[in-house]
Amino acid sequence: MPTPTLRTARLLLEPYRPTDRDDFVALFTDVDVGRFMGDGPLAPAAAEALFERVFSKVYANDLFDVWAVHSAGRFVGHAEIKRTDEVSGHEIVYALAKSTWGDGLGTELVRELLRYGFDCLGLSRIHATVDEQNNASLALLSRLGFGHERDVAEPNGSTTRVLFVDRPLD
Repeated sequence: MPTPTLRTARLLLEPYRPTDRDDFVALFTDVDVGRFMGDGPLAPAAAEALFERVFSKVYANDLFDVWAVHSAGRFVGHAEIKRTDEVSGHEIVYALAKSTWGDGLGTELVRELLRYGFDCLGLSRIHATVDEQNNASLALLSRLGFGHERDVAEPNGSTTRVLFVDRPLD
């Protein structure tokens, strides 16, 4: 099933378009945004290659849902929900442009990802993996009910927190 378009009060999540390339690259190469993502901020060529894989692999093979996030008509971030063996289930991934930090869009985005995962995908548990130094994301996820499952010691000496939230009981 192709990635659907999702809407909240202030956000529009839609599949990436080729015209989103420059915004995607800017987000993934930003030092402050990328410092807690994977191996850190990407070089421009690596971000461009990742953007191409969204189309050539993820969308072409319907692997998982990945969205460009817009607010008030402008690109503000990236979001995913995907099955991964690292957490033995589904994980949300999100990143927002620095210009949006502190205005509640992260909370709104994560709530929509959870709604989609529980209501549309029928998941019973959703994970997030967060660098232990990423206090903003850890606080946001805690406020939304995520609990601590385990810590993973990374090869570079950092620690990744594996968090989870279960589907609310009806």
